[in-house]
Amino acid sequence: MRFVLSTFALFLTLALTLDARAETKGSPRVKIETSKGAIIVELYPDKAPLSVENFLKYVEAKHYDSTVFHRVIKGFMIQGGGFTADLAQKPTRAPIKLEVGKGLSNKRGMLSMARTAVQDSATAQFFINHVDNANLDSYGGGYAVFGKVVEGMEIVDAIAGVATGVKNGMRDVPNEAVTIKSVTKL
Repeated sequence: MRFVLSTFALFLTLALTLDARAETKGSPRVKIETSKGAIIVELYPDKAPLSVENFLKYVEAKHYDSTVFHRVIKGFMIQGGGFTADLAQKPTRAPIKLEVGKGLSNKRGMLSMARTAVQDSATAQFFINHVDNANLDSYGGGYAVFGKVVEGMEIVDAIAGVATGVKNGMRDVPNEAVTIKSVTKL
């Protein structure tokens, strides 16, 4: 009886492990290492393929390394990926087409593409929603959600809580730089 139970337990453990691997196989993860700590994000290539592909190309090119969260608004979002610590804007590739809908919403912890007022203008900048921002799903055509924070939401909260001001004509800039040390695919 003991052998049967331990064999069953081993089989069940193996089945659950394989099921968990299958579930996340199509969902790549990235680690955003910041000066405040690490944030792990799961990406959704099945629902936002252009945004995920675009983001991962910037990750592979190390575009995000040594950039900052340049726009931080507590109770709204934290935005980064486009500026160095001295607020020099980094060059980007061509903009991508806006992807909205497909069951994704700008809720707390969701990763979205930043863009201008032009719908198809997203390049490298991204933001993490600090609170539920469902209005961004349709505002101005919507903002493309393409991932979710799965670890490190307390880091997002810490970043959202930093003091901000005006620098180089930009508002909501952290008074002390919050650096994105690196972004790596896991």
